[in-house]
Parts: sequence; C-alpha cells; structure tokens
Amino acid sequence: MTDQDHPVEVQGLVVGYGKANVLRGVDLQLPANKTTVLLGRNGSGKTTLLRTLMGLLATRAGAIKILGLDPRRERSRVAEQVGYVPDRPDLWPSMRVAAAARLIGAHHTRWAQGRFEEVLARFGVEPRQRVGSLSKGQGMKAMIAIALAIDPPLLLLDEPFGGLDPVARDEVLDEMIGALGERPRTLLLSTHETGIAARIGDHLVVLADGRLSPVQSMEAILHAPEGPRGADALGALLMAGVELGVESAAEGGVQ
Repeated sequence: MTDQDHPVEVQGLVVGYGKANVLRGVDLQLPANKTTVLLGRNGSGKTTLLRTLMGLLATRAGAIKILGLDPRRERSRVAEQVGYVPDRPDLWPSMRVAAAARLIGAHHTRWAQGRFEEVLARFGVEPRQRVGSLSKGQGMKAMIAIALAIDPPLLLLDEPFGGLDPVARDEVLDEMIGALGERPRTLLLSTHETGIAARIGDHLVVLADGRLSPVQSMEAILHAPEGPRGADALGALLMAGVELGVESAAEGGVQ
C-alpha cells in the first residue's frame, strides 16, 4: 500500500499528558478520496488524535505517516498539503480576517484567493473584521473558508460545527459536500453529532477509552438489517463504546 491508498497511516499510537495515556495503541488506515467520520464523545481524545496527526503533539509510541510524511519531523511539509481546522478558531486575534488568510495563503502553492472570498461571503463573515471580534461560529467559518481555499488533497476537521446554529451548520456542511465533489479529496472529520456523521460520512471510526475501532462502511451501519437504523445506529455505537465498533468492523469493516 502507498500513501495514495491511505493518506493517513497510524500504527500503535500512544499519546498522553503527564502520567495518563489519552490514546492507547491507536491504528488507522484512512481510505483515500473518501470522507471518514471520527465519532466520539466529548473528551474521548479526538482533538488529541488530530493534533498529533498534524505533528503538534509528541508521541510516546507508534508511527504516523501523513501523505507519506512524518508529521513530527516534516511538519511544515505536512502543513502545506493538509487543510487543518482545529476545534477552536486559531488565527491571530489582532489581524483582520482577510489579512490572516493572505498570510496563510502565501505558504500554499494552490491557494485560491477567489475561492476564499466566495466562501467567506456565502458564510456571511466580513473579511475586514478583526479575528478577535469574531464569535466562535464566525471564527470556525473563517477557518473552514481558509482550509477550502488551500485546495488540499487532505482535510482534517476537528468538530468544525462547534458554535454554529442549525442554519449555519447546514451552510457549512453543504459547502464541504460541494468541495468534496470538485475533485478527489480525503476528509477526516471528528464530531460527536450523529446526524452530521450520517449525512456526510462514507466511513466511520469510533474512538472510546483511548482506542479506535477499525474503519467501517457508513452505508452498512446505517442500513443494517437488524437493530437501530440511520443516525440512531450511530448513537448506539457511540453509547456502547469502541467494543461494539470493533465487533461490527470485524464482521464487515473496510480493509
């Protein structure tokens, strides 16, 4: 297998804070050009996993490859090729939105200024507004607009709908679905919201108790012949924890 088959490859990943391990032996092979939802309760370690994938946290054990690169040793090269949206807006508070975007875009060869401006306008965010004056929802919209304007082959989005009201959530979700249809692109999206997961995901992984289930087909989960169906099926997985996810994947997971 190459990085084109699996843009994200993780083996035996252990990450912790102090004496506690948050991630305990995580394995992941992310299917290329598909949307995989990372489902887990708040505090389950989703943010820790995505920050580690971007090379922002040190590992205690295991190996990571992002598009064939080691994110810890080649963090700048990974950042050039990945559209990463953290769980909180992470732009310079004193800068205007447009200026912050231009600064980021200067480091990306595929930066599309027109695309950024169009998406930001559809989101209703004023580009001349200072980042520090944005609400959390507005800040997330700005971050998503920047990530899409980078036009990366890989998107890592950490709870991107946080702080958004239902109408804004649908706007952002529609924008992302449109971007995924423009060209082959791989997306890993973390969320605790089963309705969003059911709407956008091709595949699913469940994170609980520091462990990650194998990749499962979303279609198979949502339309299983027995048990709950649709978003209720995802809720059942979330409530039961990773053990149920592992069992389901063993029966019909994605290899």
